Amino acid sequence: MTRRDPWTSLAFDTWALGIEASSVIGLRMLKLAAGGAEAQSEAQLMIGEKVAAGMALPMLAMTGQLGASPPAIAKGALKHLRRKVRANRRRLTRL
Repeated sequence: MTRRDPWTSLAFDTWALGIEASSVIGLRMLKLAAGGAEAQSEAQLMIGEKVAAGMALPMLAMTGQLGASPPAIAKGALKHLRRKVRANRRRLTRL
């Protein structure tokens, strides 16, 4: 059995996160362009999420919850962010 380079796997995971995030950006832009109360609510939610993520990820890293080695920390951070992006994509695609 061959071992995979953890950085190669991390590069793929980063690429996948970028694709998912791009779809969320597009969905949000459609919602914001429609205007109204839903657009206002989405804008407030979006800003609130950014502040929460900006505070949560460093705390997870400082407490060792993301991992111990550099590749593990990077993978843990991506996993944390992908969960948030995936939840937004699901929410924004509901009719």
